[in-house]
Amino acid sequence: TPSWACPAGMSRPPEPRQDAAPPSKLPFGSCWSCRILSGSALVGAGFWVYLGARRVLSRGYAPSPWNIVQLTFAVSLACWGIVIIVDPVGKKLPLL
Repeated sequence: TPSWACPAGMSRPPEPRQDAAPPSKLPFGSCWSCRILSGSALVGAGFWVYLGARRVLSRGYAPSPWNIVQLTFAVSLACWGIVIIVDPVGKKLPLL
């Protein structure tokens, strides 16, 4: 081997350890309280954004594109929160 390939006379790089624990595949794992807390926070944030957009519309103004974006974002936040709470990843749902 060339002298520039392996410093300090090493013949090859060390092998990675095989006994290391694999990383958990889900960010929340099976922690029910973590899913409830973060999911309900997202649903609450979606409700708060929704109320802000509805306040403008309740005054009688025509909906602007910004209001429509806010309403869409609010619904997506709430749906994201529900998905975190329900946690459908890895569960087999029956076909209807």
